[in-house]
Amino acid sequence: MAVDDEQLDRAFAALGDPVRRAMIARLSRGPATVNELAEPFPITKQAVSRHIQVLEAAGLISRSRDGQRRPCHLEPDVLEALTSWIDEYRLETERRFRRMDALLRTVQNPDK
Repeated sequence: MAVDDEQLDRAFAALGDPVRRAMIARLSRGPATVNELAEPFPITKQAVSRHIQVLEAAGLISRSRDGQRRPCHLEPDVLEALTSWIDEYRLETERRFRRMDALLRTVQNPDK
């Protein structure tokens, strides 16, 4: 899944908050209601709802209907796209370090 710059900005901004990161971690174990997501935090339900709205706007979670319940679900495709974006830079950096290590070994052991 390709992610555009605006979606990256929204997702990284959403993940910049520790409460929202904790909510993502909770949702990684399965769907949860607003009340279930609110349990561990000493904040109002209104604040929890705002955090959920930010995560939804970033595309990191979605909500469904189950009778009266509206459980939140993690959107793993978006997280995977973020991970892929990060991996591009991580892998390139690792390649540079491996080349530098090889060069240093050559300079330190010119006989090999």
